[in-house]
Amino acid sequence: MAAASPDRTQLRVGRLVKAHGLKGAFKLELYTDDPEGRFAPGTTFTLQVPESSPWHGKPLTVREFRWMNSHPVAFFEGVDDRNTAEELIRAILWIDQDSADAPAEEDAWYDHQLVGLDVVRDGASVGRVIRVDHLPSQDLLIVKTAGDEVLVPFVKAIVPEVDIAAGRVIVTPPPGLFEELPGADDIAEESAED
Repeated sequence: MAAASPDRTQLRVGRLVKAHGLKGAFKLELYTDDPEGRFAPGTTFTLQVPESSPWHGKPLTVREFRWMNSHPVAFFEGVDDRNTAEELIRAILWIDQDSADAPAEEDAWYDHQLVGLDVVRDGASVGRVIRVDHLPSQDLLIVKTAGDEVLVPFVKAIVPEVDIAAGRVIVTPPPGLFEELPGADDIAEESAED
């Protein structure tokens, strides 16, 4: 998304998955670890919808947020029935965030801070972070190397240092993560011969 101004950027915080009930509520897919804070009543989002949508270019403001059967559900101003809600299915919600505002936790970063960083191993650049995937077990840094994409578990043992100011992450990967292990072809050939 385009930045609202030079010192601001937008963060993706959720997606409207499906209409819930008859009064315009939505089940949400969350991209934030602070849903109550991000979806507080009165919070206004920028919508990512197709240009053909009647909602293109319009903001969406939270009226109510709650948990129903462990699912996040939100109501928004101007969305009062299921038919209107159906128009917004799959819309992505973005919010302005100060670029100077860092996550509250130490050793925590926003995805946009990590994407584009050089990945350095033993003093040499081995690639660049192109995205961050958030899985239930752990986060993954997706690193574009000269010939491939490598999925790097974003854990302290493998990524001991993130230096936003220097534009790099230091990695200490196990053997085989960035290269083929010697003898891997020999083992495969032996298995095929048996």
